[in-house]
Amino acid sequence: MNVLFIITIISLFISLFLVFFLLTAKTNHKLSNALFAVFLIIIAIDISEPLFNKVVYFPSNLGMFRSTFAFLQIPVFYLYVLSVCYSDFKLKPQYLFHLIPFLIANIVLLPNFYLVDAASKIDFIETRQNRIELKFNHIVIHLQIIIYMIAIFLLLRKSKKLYLENYAGTHISSYHWLFQFTVVLCVLYLIALLKNIFKFSDYPSVSEGIKLGLVLFQVLMICWYLFKALNNPDLFRNIDSNLKLVVDIVSEEKNNEQPVLTEEKYNEDILKLKKYMDEEKPFLDPSLTIQDVSNSIEIPTRELSVLINHQLGQHFYDFINSYRIHYAMNILKDETKTKVTILEILYEVGFNSKSSFHTAFKKHTGNTPTAFRKGL
Repeated sequence: MNVLFIITIISLFISLFLVFFLLTAKTNHKLSNALFAVFLIIIAIDISEPLFNKVVYFPSNLGMFRSTFAFLQIPVFYLYVLSVCYSDFKLKPQYLFHLIPFLIANIVLLPNFYLVDAASKIDFIETRQNRIELKFNHIVIHLQIIIYMIAIFLLLRKSKKLYLENYAGTHISSYHWLFQFTVVLCVLYLIALLKNIFKFSDYPSVSEGIKLGLVLFQVLMICWYLFKALNNPDLFRNIDSNLKLVVDIVSEEKNNEQPVLTEEKYNEDILKLKKYMDEEKPFLDPSLTIQDVSNSIEIPTRELSVLINHQLGQHFYDFINSYRIHYAMNILKDETKTKVTILEILYEVGFNSKSSFHTAFKKHTGNTPTAFRKGL
C-alpha cells in the first residue's frame, strides 16, 4: 500500500504538470489541448483513490461519486480525437448524450448506497463482490469502452483517408501516433478488465496487484505523451469535417446517374493538371492542399479529387510526393550540387521531416536518398 501511495503521488504530479502545460501552451489547438487536459484530470481522479481514502472518510458518497468518473474517460477521449482530426470541430449541445452512462451508473447506486446511512454503506462495501449494482456498472463501463474504441478506430481510419486524398503536407505521421496512443489505451483498458474480473472472483488480492501495475502503466503512458507533446508542439494537421471520401463521391454520382468525368474532359483536365505541376511546381509548398491546386487551375475541388484519387488511382498525398521525389532525384543527379546535404534537399522539395522524406523516397525509388546518390 505504501508503494501504491508513492506511485499515485508521482502519477498525479506528472498528470497535473501536463495539464498545466496543455492549458498554458500557445497553440492554435486550444480546444484539443483543453479536452486532453480534461481527460488527464479524469484519469488523475480515477487513480487518486489511495490518496483520497487517506483524506476523506471511507466509505462516503463523495468517494463513490469519484469512482464513477471512470465513465467519463473514454467519451472525453473520443471528443479529443474528433477535435484533433477536424479543424472545424466545436463542442455542441448534442455531445451531452455522452454523459448518459455516467448518469446511469450514479442512479443505480442511489437506493443502496447514496441514500443509506453509514452502517449500510460499510455493509455495501464489505459485500461488494455480490452487489448487483457494482457488477452492472462494471459491465456497462466495459461495453462503453468497446463501443467507443471501435468508433475511435473507425474515425481515425476515415480521417487518414481524407488526409491522403486532400492534403500533401508531411503531418500524416501524426495520425500514426494517435493510432498508437489509442492502441496503448486499449491495452490499458484490457488490463483494467482483467483486474475487475479478479475483483469479483475468489482472488481479490490478484486484483490489487494488477491495480499497482495499472498505476505504473499509466505513469509511463502519461510520460510518453508528455515527451511527444514537448517535442511536437504542433502535432496535428486538422482536416475539414465536411470533406467526403472519393468513394462516397463516386457512389453518389453513380446513384444520380451522372458520369464521373467524360473521356474528353478527363484528358483535358489531366493535361491542365500536369502542365501546372511541371511549370508552377506547387509541390514545393510543404502545406499544399487539393483546394490550393483546385483554385489555381480552376477545376472544382470535387472533380479534381475524383480525377486524382479515383481516375489516376493515386491519393493526392502520393501524387504530390511523386513530384517532390522526382525533383529531389534531379538534384541528387546534379553534379554541381554534390555538396548539398540530404536535409537541405528534403526541405527544398517540400518535405519538412526527415522520416517522411525517406519513407516517400524509398516507396518511389526502392532506395534511400543516400544510397541513390552513391549509386549514380
